Amino acid sequence: MNKKLVTILASATLLVLPIATFAVVLGNTPATLSLDSQGLVNKVLDFVWPLFMAFAVIMFLLAGFQFLTAQGDSGKVDTARQSVLWGVVGAAVGVLAFSLPFIVKTTIGA
Repeated sequence: MNKKLVTILASATLLVLPIATFAVVLGNTPATLSLDSQGLVNKVLDFVWPLFMAFAVIMFLLAGFQFLTAQGDSGKVDTARQSVLWGVVGAAVGVLAFSLPFIVKTTIGA
């Protein structure tokens, strides 16, 4: 019974995290939408970035949970290590993808 309660509470917390992130991000955005390409790219990235960050945090929390529940089993520990490795790779690719517009804008000189 205790494991079910912990699982339900952890799931509820992870489901509420993106909503809290949107409340912070969307609460400060202006109501106007510019239709130029740079403004559109910025709006899309402003929407997707909190989703990415919430997903990355959730993946690292799940990897930590896998470490805690491994109980010394080498197969489960290896699975948890792979989860952390792929979480780091995903975070690096995400940061690179979100910095790409800035790199292109700086290179072009716009």
